[in-house]
Formats: sequence, structure tokens, C-alpha cells
Amino acid sequence: MPALRALFFDIDDTLFSTTWFARRARRNAVRAMIEAGLDHEESTVLAELAEVISEFSSNYGQHYDKLLTRLPRRQIAGGNDALIVAAGVAAYHDTKFRELEPFSDVIPLLEDLRATDLRLGIITHGRTVKQAEKMVRLGLVRHFDPGACFISEQIGISKPNPKLYRVALSRLGLQPNEAAYVGDNPRHDIAPVQSLGMVGIYASRSSKYPLGEVRPDHTIDHFGDLRTLLREVYGVPLPAHG
Repeated sequence: MPALRALFFDIDDTLFSTTWFARRARRNAVRAMIEAGLDHEESTVLAELAEVISEFSSNYGQHYDKLLTRLPRRQIAGGNDALIVAAGVAAYHDTKFRELEPFSDVIPLLEDLRATDLRLGIITHGRTVKQAEKMVRLGLVRHFDPGACFISEQIGISKPNPKLYRVALSRLGLQPNEAAYVGDNPRHDIAPVQSLGMVGIYASRSSKYPLGEVRPDHTIDHFGDLRTLLREVYGVPLPAHG
């Protein structure tokens, strides 16, 4: 088995719980909109917001504006649309400032990995500014090689296209079997890297996605599992506990 030279990570629902954070931030946003004059039940607004996000994607820039156009006008009577939208945006970002943080076992492992010869990188799908901001707010930047961080929009190739991962390998001068990737989505994160000959490590802790026919090389529930895997299977010189 060739020695690993690089270890890449997905961000969302791998290094932090995107799903939990998004649910909390959207709930806070809706409550703030209601306080600002949106006359509607919280559960109904949340359901409508979920539809907007599903239809227009999480990267759409005007979720709350679109939300207001879909609600009966009587339900915002007496309020100011601009102020209602601004209240939602501000509450969402306030939640991000206060509560965005990695899983508790992420930073200890990354700190120990930095003392090894492994090159640590990110391969993530999404808008460049959003994914880069997540790295900054999560306190991850100092743990990763900037030259080994690849964002789909920045590269111009989206998951699950294996070309995204091939670009990372090429730019770092790596053979596929010298690199492993840790991600939560079997179809987007595991199948493409395995098709290239990389090691696919499925992070199941926050995954919303069933494995289906995908068979990861390894499955981990938390980063303690990853620590053990790297140490015992791949010979990475890590302490047993972070």
C-alpha cells in the first residue's frame, strides 16, 4: 500500500454540521422577520422558506425576498418589506457569527496532522466566497495548505465530476493512490475519488445520504475513528488521543 502524501476534506457536514447550523440560522431568521412585521406562523414561514431553498438552491442570494413574494400580502400588512428582509438576513448572519464552529474533535486531529508530512487540503463544492468564509469562521485556515484548497466555483468544475479531484491531484503532483478524501456524500465525495484511484473515506456522522451502491474504502463516525484509521492502517505518526 503506497504511503499517503495528502489528505483532503469536504467542509459541509464533514468538518461541521451544516445541516444543524442551517436549521438553527433559518429559524432565527424567520423569528426576526416575524418580529419585524411578518404576520404569519413560524412553522408556515419555515416550510415556505424550505421550498424556496429547495427550488432556488442554498446559493441563491435572495431567499427572503422570494419568500415574501410567495406569502399572501395581507400577512405582511403594516410591515416594511425591506426591513423584514433585512431582519432575516441580519439574524441569519448573527447566528453565523455566534455559533458556527467545527465538530469538537476536528481541530485536535488537524493540529496533530500538521506535525506530520501529510499535505492537508480542502476540496469543496459551492460558491467561492461562501466556502472560503466558512473556512475562516470555522478557524480552519491555519490548518490547511492554501495551495491545496480547491472550491468548485473557483475551479469551474462541480461535484460529482471527477475532474475536480483530478485538478487537485495534478496541481499537487500526486498520484491518485497517494491521496485520501474525507466526505459525507457517497455520490459526490466517495464514488468520484474512487473512480480515480484515490482512497474514499465516508464520514457518516452528519450524512443525509444513504450509501446505496457506493462502497467506501473506509467509514468513520467521528474524527477519533479517522485518527485510528490513519495511524493503524496508513502508518501516519499520530498520538492515540487528541
